Amino acid sequence: MALRWRISALVAAAACAVAAAVGVLVHEFSRNRELSQARESARVTLDRAAVTYTRTGEVQGSGAALDAPGLPGDLRDLVEQGHRGTEFTTGPAGPAMWAARPAGSRVLSVRVDLTTTMRDIGALDASIVVAGLITTAVVLPLGVLTAGRMSRRLRTAAGTARRIAAGDLDARIAAGPRPRDEIADISTAVDTMAGALQKRLLGEQRFTADVAHELRTPLMGLVTAAELLPEGEAAGYVRDRVRVLGTLVEELLEISRLDAGAEHADMSPCPIGPLVREVVARSGPATTVVGADETPDTDGDADGDAGAATVRTDSRRLERILTNLVVNAHRHGRAPVVVTVSGDGRTVTVRDHGPGYPRTLLDDGPQRFRTGSRERGTGHGLGLTIALGQAQVIGATLEFGDAPDGGALATLRLPAVPPPAGADPSGLAER
Repeated sequence: MALRWRISALVAAAACAVAAAVGVLVHEFSRNRELSQARESARVTLDRAAVTYTRTGEVQGSGAALDAPGLPGDLRDLVEQGHRGTEFTTGPAGPAMWAARPAGSRVLSVRVDLTTTMRDIGALDASIVVAGLITTAVVLPLGVLTAGRMSRRLRTAAGTARRIAAGDLDARIAAGPRPRDEIADISTAVDTMAGALQKRLLGEQRFTADVAHELRTPLMGLVTAAELLPEGEAAGYVRDRVRVLGTLVEELLEISRLDAGAEHADMSPCPIGPLVREVVARSGPATTVVGADETPDTDGDADGDAGAATVRTDSRRLERILTNLVVNAHRHGRAPVVVTVSGDGRTVTVRDHGPGYPRTLLDDGPQRFRTGSRERGTGHGLGLTIALGQAQVIGATLEFGDAPDGGALATLRLPAVPPPAGADPSGLAER
């Protein structure tokens, strides 16, 4: 149940409880007062009748009776023991207050009819119920309105927090200052946290970009120096390490461009089948392609059909995404790696048969410089981060999961309608 309706139900329950409590108190007070007055009136009448009976031996005209047939049994027993008393009854003759006392060997009693009094108390109870219903009907809409305003403010704060978590670091609640308002305090705290987080992330992004740019100059010197080394095992090792370092720097620059929102999609028709087969051909024979007709191509020689569909997307960025996914599957999973293309060409899955993605990646998405599990090997975690960022540039969704029978499963879904060329992917790599 939504908070709005919980508060409304609580307000209604509180109003009904207050009305019921007031009604019970008023009912008991009125009833006890009327019974007390009736008891006192019966006693006074009984005493006067006793005086008259003592003087004249008669009770006519005194309002009392001797050995009245309707006298309650308990009260009669009390009088026969030599005591006097009163008792309220609700017999067939209607509600009444009895008072009795000994009169020699007989019982002198007085009956005060309370039918009208009890009827008035019933009418008072009905009026209290009506008043309670009217009060609830007036208070409940006010409670619903107040609860609705609180619920809207809380939903706004929650929605803004989700936008911030999704990467929109400019999102703010912008709640005005309200003294002694807890929701406004929460909103201000969320805005303050978002501002601090934005400054920190922007600082990290600038640092990454600056480091990548600063490394390019000495890297070019290393490349030149490595090419001048005499051929040999040591020279080959140095050239390989320089190549790895160059790839890392290029990936850092690509991430910095994604962070800055400088990447824009160049949309054009793209045949999915040939592109997938080209990516697989570069990855080696351990990759299997399954197209729309379920025809596998295990040798990477473009003989099979990976789907004849054509989609409108940025082919260069799509190739980059698929390459990173396939390379990651070979590097951190186990063969065979299976690439499956749906019949419409809009869904491509890459699956390996290794230990699967680490739980931290499934929960939080890919993180730069973090692979998350020893079983999937070592690495700097930039490949999947870039794949995710490039997927969002072209308006696609990239989901990571584990296959039911084991292995990591990455699912790329291309949009039916591609995003505009100027779509802003800022913050997408910071999931």
